[in-house]
Order: sequence, then C-alpha cells, then structure tokens
Amino acid sequence: MEGLRDVEYLPEPTDRSIVSAVDPTVLDFQNEWRSEVMGWAPVQVEPIVRSHRSRGTITGMIAFAVFVSVSLLAWQNQWLVVALPLPDSEWAYEETNIRSLQEDGWSGEGVRLCMVDTGIDATHEALMDVEVVFKDLIGTSVTPMDYGVVAHGTLMSGILLAGQHQQGAAPNVTFAMVAALEDNGNGENAGLDSDVADAVKWCQFEFEADIISLSLGGTPAVGENREGASASAVRQATDAGVYVVAAAGNDGQDDDGDVASPGSVTLAISVGATQKSGEIWANSSLGGPMTNAGEFRLSPHQKPEIVAPGQRIISTGGQNLWYSSSGTSDSTVFVAGALALILEANPNLKPQPDGDASCLIHVKEALQQSARTQGASEHDEYFGYGSLDAKAWMEQSRLISDC
Repeated sequence: MEGLRDVEYLPEPTDRSIVSAVDPTVLDFQNEWRSEVMGWAPVQVEPIVRSHRSRGTITGMIAFAVFVSVSLLAWQNQWLVVALPLPDSEWAYEETNIRSLQEDGWSGEGVRLCMVDTGIDATHEALMDVEVVFKDLIGTSVTPMDYGVVAHGTLMSGILLAGQHQQGAAPNVTFAMVAALEDNGNGENAGLDSDVADAVKWCQFEFEADIISLSLGGTPAVGENREGASASAVRQATDAGVYVVAAAGNDGQDDDGDVASPGSVTLAISVGATQKSGEIWANSSLGGPMTNAGEFRLSPHQKPEIVAPGQRIISTGGQNLWYSSSGTSDSTVFVAGALALILEANPNLKPQPDGDASCLIHVKEALQQSARTQGASEHDEYFGYGSLDAKAWMEQSRLISDC
C-alpha cells in the first residue's frame, strides 16, 4: 500500500508473524520503554528488516535494454565465446611415421587414389581445396554428396585429405570418391555387393586408380564357396597390379573366423585396428589361416596383413564439424595414405597398363618386413605382421628393383 511504504515493523513477542507498523523517525526513541510496553523486556525489540524492491526508472530500463542488445550482438559474433581447441588424432599420424614422410616432402602428388564409401561432403572447410572426381551409384548426383550415417565417407576422406586443423595422410593425391553405400534406415551403412563391385571396376577402368581404398566389408553368404561380386572385382584389380587396401572388419566381439570380404582376397591388403596404447582394438576382426577356397594362406598374404590406429580417430564430418570414430575403416585409410606417399616416391611401383601383380607382391613383402612386430616373429591372427611404420615401409620399398 502507498501509505505503508516508509514504515518499519516491530514484531509481537508471542508471534513474530504479527507486527506493528511504526514511524522509523522515532524508532530509536525510548527503546527500553518500547520493549517494556510490548512485552519484550528485558530483550530490546528490534525492527524486522525489509527488503525494498527498487522501482524501475526510465534510465534503468534503457541501461538494461542496452545490456541485452550488446550481449546479443556479442553472442552472434562470438565475441564472448571461449574457443576451446579442437581435439585431433595427431598421435596416429606420428605413431605410424606418416608425419615423418611428410616432413621429407611427400604428399601423394601424382598418385591416383579411389575411395569407395558413402560419398563425401566436399563443403567441409578442411576439404574445400580438394578436387573430387565423384561417381554416384546410389543416386544421380553429379556433385559430391554423402549418403551415409554420420557422413562416413567424409570421415574417411578427412583422414586422407584434410587441409586444415589436422593435415591428412596424403592430401595431394588425385582423388575420386564412389558413393556405393548409404544409410539403410537402421543407423548402419550398407550397400549391394554388386554396387561395390561396380565401384571397384569404375575405379580401375574409368578412373585408372593406383590405389583403391575400401573402408567396408561383409561376410560371404553361408554355404557359398564362390567369392562374391566385390571380391571378384578386387581380384581382377589386384591381378593387374592395382593396390587394394580394405578393412579387416569390426566383428571381433562376435568373430566369424576371418577378415571381411573383399579384404580377404589374397593380393588385397587387409587392415586391422589398434588403440592409442598400441593394443589391438577390441572389435578388430581376426584372420583365418585358409582362403574361402580351402587353401592355406602364405606369406605375405596372411590376413590381416597389417594393423594401424583405429580407435577414437578425429576427422571431418557433416555440417562442417569434426567427429570421432573407431574401426578398421579408419585404419584402412592410414595404410592407403602411407602407400600413396610410397608410390609418389617410387613411381616405378605403380600399376602399369597391361601389367601384373609382381610389383604389388614386392610392396606387400616390404610391408611385412617393415611392420613393427608385437614380440612375435610370425604372423598373428589379430596383429597380422605388425603395426604400420610408413617410414620403414618406404625404406624397404626403395630396395625393390624394377618389376
């Protein structure tokens, strides 16, 4: 009430919720007498402290409006945003000695690498300088796009090609992406085996790839003794000397006893995954001792051949973001990227028109000899011949004579 705005309140001794309004100008007058009269004696009565709400003024409202406007403008322009550093996977490039080869000046220049995946979002800032030859087997797009869950193909492309924040393994390769996988509606990337086969053939015959990178894999149908269409296409490519690097698969917790197809093809390089600690990633698939045809696998074609970092790898994702992913898909790209640097330094090892697999076999032997072993001198069903060491692989490859 307007008339009680400037009064103070003295509580009753028996019930402090009952108060008497007094004039504050005489509040200190005869305090002892006041306490005696009100029944507080010998305790001296004290007024209840009130919190006064300050009334808004035009000046105060203007100041508040200015504060809100400045805050909004600062938020829109990120003036007040603390930019936390993006995580990266620099450890993986260092551990594999890819960075060491890059410091020597190698970047994949002049090597043709074709990737079969879900596509690529080429609008990501770290990929905008990449020239992409794009083939769409999912839709009819003539411009690069990604059909996958969390832009899987874009993630794999970033490990190889990223030009910002975290440099890719071989950013200057001549690059093609074939979209042959897509989100199946259940949060998984899937595609027809025949589409993957067509993609591999396109990479070999239309794009004329030196390397085909396959961060994918499947299991042959139960009871099938014949290889699938994609495995047949990979066999045709590798027999002609085209290097195919493929994921070993992620069924380590429920393993079917062999690496995924088409990485199971003899001349392909099948890649398992390791953790940052160097231990095998729990879901990395093991390799069996025999081919699908029932023949024993011999060196240097035992599966998997090699392992590389594949846990919590940071790379380019959709909406211009950076994502973390784990799997033998990631590991595959590290090996494919390292191989691109080696072929740049040793162009005589590239596949030749009407050529055969002789150079490819020598390069696989160099991979076996250069791998960092896990203490065992023989092939391991999980670790293969050991962990990727790109620099040692380069040095071994330089010893290969013309083939």
